[in-house]
Amino acid sequence: MTKGNSTKITDELYAYMLAHNPPLDAVQRELVETTYAKLPDHAGMQSAEEQGPLLAFLVRLTGARHIVEVGTFTGFSALAMAQALPEDGRLIACDVSEEWTAYGREAWERAGVADRVDLRIAPALDTLRAMPEEPHIDFAYLDADKGNYIAYWEELVPRMRQGGVITTDNVLFHGSVTDPDATGAAKAIQDFNDHVSADARMDSVLLTVSDGLTLSRKR
Repeated sequence: MTKGNSTKITDELYAYMLAHNPPLDAVQRELVETTYAKLPDHAGMQSAEEQGPLLAFLVRLTGARHIVEVGTFTGFSALAMAQALPEDGRLIACDVSEEWTAYGREAWERAGVADRVDLRIAPALDTLRAMPEEPHIDFAYLDADKGNYIAYWEELVPRMRQGGVITTDNVLFHGSVTDPDATGAAKAIQDFNDHVSADARMDSVLLTVSDGLTLSRKR
């Protein structure tokens, strides 16, 4: 077997990577810093800094106009994607917390993209199941409670247009996906990864970006 992990991501190399990626704009940077300052015990739920430019890149690459985000937290990923949408594009953001998403609402307003974000405070499965059943979603970002990942996937996939992309975060779950005795969220991610790799409706690749990111394209 050829090993491709000979490059270890040191702090210096990580900083080098960030320095050679598109920088966060002022609103994005403030939101990231506010999240860590105001919610230090939960800030690890925020998408990694490099994922903002990556998500924006993927939105532009796919020509997405209709995005669904499952799990919004304080709104950094939604902000990056909404900024990449055309003016008539829309992002449905699914979350259950008015408190956490309030930070996102403020940032979306400051960035001038609040009209592109439709925040729906409700269990995400309820929001997804209320959507039209025909394929209409161009891009989806899945980053919510791990125990429901397969259920979210099964609601999203039939609604994705051909060529539409689902990007799923935390698919390495801090490295615990290799633990044969994994339980809880780690076991849920193991099951999800097996489910995705066996799904003939999608072409999928699992990448070692941040805590693991799977890109899946509707066939």
